[in-house]
Amino acid sequence: MSTDPKALARELTDAYAQREILSAPSTRDAGFELTTAYAVEAEIAQARRASGHQTVGWKVGYANRAMWPALKLDTLVWAHVYDDTVRYADWNDAQLSIAPMLSPQIEPEIVFKLAKTPASADPVAVLEATEWYALGFEIIDCVFPDWKFQPADFVAARGLHAALVIGEPVYVEPEDIAQLVTDMAAFTVRLLRNNEMVEEGGATSALGSPALCVGELFEALKRRGGETLHAGDVISTGTLTASLPMTAGDTWIASLSGIPPSSLTLRIT
Repeated sequence: MSTDPKALARELTDAYAQREILSAPSTRDAGFELTTAYAVEAEIAQARRASGHQTVGWKVGYANRAMWPALKLDTLVWAHVYDDTVRYADWNDAQLSIAPMLSPQIEPEIVFKLAKTPASADPVAVLEATEWYALGFEIIDCVFPDWKFQPADFVAARGLHAALVIGEPVYVEPEDIAQLVTDMAAFTVRLLRNNEMVEEGGATSALGSPALCVGELFEALKRRGGETLHAGDVISTGTLTASLPMTAGDTWIASLSGIPPSSLTLRIT
């Protein structure tokens, strides 16, 4: 059985719009793999652009290198984010309705905005190309049964991306880059739900540094061909903790130690 990218793109889009469970493509097509998955994701991006939305950057998945061997990955995976799914917190405090979502989960992440295309994947080059970084919450949503999927399913479903909430930016100054390279490899994060600490994590979950994660995305896009990173791109660099389910009424706080900003609050309605 061979998967038709255009047909699967429509099927996935409809499943999310109607909040319906859909069997994962890899369970229906034993040959479903990343090349076809990226073709599906590209069809979704093209259809969204045709409907008036813009792609404004990228999200990555599987940024924890320790997971790659078991999943037969040799790099992270990625999907587009959009002008109607990215939003900005006011003074590191935001509100989000999950009513349109099926079974959302939350991930604290470091988000970059590029001022130019990086010269290389080196963290210094990445930070030299960065306008600002911020603490963010990536909200993911899954139409596959019991949240079970393979990396190719993840990519085809546009990286499970539902929303990206971005906190106040920290602008990168040239004189700060050397220290920031060190600090980005050592910071930690605490995730609180309703003022109770539920997860801890840090740079080790994002390839050892979010700057390295951007560099890996830069190289991976180049190897696959087609698109690349550009000035203005917003890049969410992978979850720093386990993903956790959300419910209306929750208040989530991510608290950083080792790099600014200090925290980001998200109230769920």
